[in-house]
Amino acid sequence: MKTWTRRAALVGAGGVAGWGIASLINARLPVYDGTRRIELPTAETVLNDASGLSATPVHKHITLSGPSDDALIAAIRQELAQAKSDKRPLNIGAARHSMGGQAIPRGGTAITFDTTDIDLDSTGLSYRAHAGARWSQVIAALDPAGFSPKVMQSNNDFGLAATYSVNAHGWPVPFGPMGSTVRSLRMILPTGDLVTCSRTENSDLFALAMGGYGLIGVIIDMDIEMVKNTRLSPRFAVMDASAFAPAFRDAINDPGVTMAYGRLNVERKTFFTKALLITYRETSDQSNLPAASGSGWLSHAASRLYRAQLGNETFKSFRWWNETRIGPRLAAGDVTRNALINEPVATLDDRNPSRTDILHEYFVGFDAFEAFVQACRDVIPDSYQEFLNVTLRYVAQDDQSVLSYAPVPRIAAVMSFSQELTQRAEADMARLTRALIERVTDIGGAYYLPYRPHATLDQLAAAYPSAETFARAKRALDPDLVLRNNLWDDYLGQL
Repeated sequence: MKTWTRRAALVGAGGVAGWGIASLINARLPVYDGTRRIELPTAETVLNDASGLSATPVHKHITLSGPSDDALIAAIRQELAQAKSDKRPLNIGAARHSMGGQAIPRGGTAITFDTTDIDLDSTGLSYRAHAGARWSQVIAALDPAGFSPKVMQSNNDFGLAATYSVNAHGWPVPFGPMGSTVRSLRMILPTGDLVTCSRTENSDLFALAMGGYGLIGVIIDMDIEMVKNTRLSPRFAVMDASAFAPAFRDAINDPGVTMAYGRLNVERKTFFTKALLITYRETSDQSNLPAASGSGWLSHAASRLYRAQLGNETFKSFRWWNETRIGPRLAAGDVTRNALINEPVATLDDRNPSRTDILHEYFVGFDAFEAFVQACRDVIPDSYQEFLNVTLRYVAQDDQSVLSYAPVPRIAAVMSFSQELTQRAEADMARLTRALIERVTDIGGAYYLPYRPHATLDQLAAAYPSAETFARAKRALDPDLVLRNNLWDDYLGQL
């Protein structure tokens, strides 16, 4: 008999109990301003996210374990009804790796799914999975059968429905965001109704929930496309940054290329003047593929070098030399598709208690890439922030999601900063972020919503012209605003 369990997670003198993947540690991480210790908000139950800067009081945090069956559906309906009765918000999360409380219901009920429920359809090239399954679990289920997720986030820690809810993308090409690979899903609406959504059934709900940050309904399970796992061989090309966009476009248009990404150099004096393009092609030998491995020694060595860049321009130059000269020799061997994407966030974990890693991501058209690079040169080196890395990926056109960040094919620039945990650094990061968003939207681009909430409301509306349409549809579906999070409270709910 299938059963489900519910575990409360309280933060108090007794510590933390029952939280999912880092529900997120550092719930009471202090901020230092010179010699002053400034405590972040605390409460009996507090959730945080990957930034360590979003400590948010919640009414309760529970974990639901078990398959996506009638018992789970009944449990979700019960929690929705209770939240509505108490006039409290509710939100579902997984790793909660966003950086501005986008998966945290302020003063409400936070639910984490903790289960593995994955069934393969080899003939239909798809798999049915529980909304809370992690990508690491999906790879573990698909790899022995010779398959691979068609699109997933670049790390394997995150939940499937969470990926769909932020419509995250990966670096397999020539695909769009992960939502483009979802065939159908089951979702419980705020009314308690269970609906099936796809491009042909409840298509309006499907488009709203794709990149809808859990504000439309509670996803129970999903039918997602998969592809064959393959053995790949890498190629490396170093060039001027001005040559990257056309070279990247050529790689995307090459049917032999199945994985591709780029990098730019980060030394302040020559910031964003050089580029590296890495592409992967299938080898002629596709027999006897090895099992998908975890992080190898090369990834961990790269992580230490990555951290050594902090405040050290010499190491930034050395890392670039290593990536463009030594790295191609060490990483020249064949590797499977699953091995490439089976990487946890912890590989690049920051162990410095006085700093935190902050991500930005911007999406620009190929023809606007040079203008984007110039904007970054104008804004980032003069800031107080330590810039560590940018990875360039491809995102195909997404004309399905209402909150689409890629209405045309775009280059995605994923940026990593190391920020001091001080008020001065937070204020500087806010200024820098708004300056970059202003430049990016001026050239027709967009910024990604799951990160620090520093944009102005006008900037969000400029980057996401359909945001007001989304907000109206949300209010019509959920007039009591039961499904809420900090993104709604701070931004979308103001439209």
